[in-house]
Amino acid sequence: MSYLQLANSFPMYLIVGIILLFIASTCIVFMRKSYKAGLKIGMDRKILNGAITSSAAFTILPSVSILLGVIALSGSLGVPASWLRLSVVGNLQYEATVANIAAENMGTKLDSSVLTMNNLVTILLVMIVGIIWGCLLTIFTLKSYSSKLKLSQSSKKSSNGGFANFAMTGMMIGLCATFVGSYIATAFVKANATPLITLLVSGLFMALFDFLSKKYSTSWLENFSLSLAMLAGMVSAVIVNLF
Repeated sequence: MSYLQLANSFPMYLIVGIILLFIASTCIVFMRKSYKAGLKIGMDRKILNGAITSSAAFTILPSVSILLGVIALSGSLGVPASWLRLSVVGNLQYEATVANIAAENMGTKLDSSVLTMNNLVTILLVMIVGIIWGCLLTIFTLKSYSSKLKLSQSSKKSSNGGFANFAMTGMMIGLCATFVGSYIATAFVKANATPLITLLVSGLFMALFDFLSKKYSTSWLENFSLSLAMLAGMVSAVIVNLF
């Protein structure tokens, strides 16, 4: 049995299905409890139903990009593992980066033709260990941390949000610079321009969608912009590799 047959085997689907069923059941229980609590404190059913409808629409539209992420990762990690990782916690940028780092440190690459089940187990373990700390720290430190963030309006010296905004902006710039630098190096050192072309096409389409959504006030395009930009990047990668 090949690597992808094992990665997409029934036991893998069964394990992932049980985990996701438990998570979905927990969400339904909390949703019912929240709905009943809202009625108990006197909230109107129409307001509650409207909140459910708008939240569902807001969740479904951006999730298209998550589906594309599952498709992108499933070629190397299999559908069940990719489905689990992107359904519970994590995002495509983190998952793909960490999986690639783990594969390279094992002396292989993120390619189903060379990966083994031992590689898959190691990659998934690295993913889990790398991302679990946010969940654990939230349980034990979020309450005390959030109390420190409650600043009065008078204590704010400027409208830019203070250090937190600068820190997040700096982190994103550093993250983008790392990716762009690696793609440029791949293009000129390894003579593989596919990652760089994919990045440029995705960025151009994202900028185009952002311009159109602001110019014509199309909120639906804003919700789909990330998914469409990712899809455009994937298509460009396929076209580049065909020629």
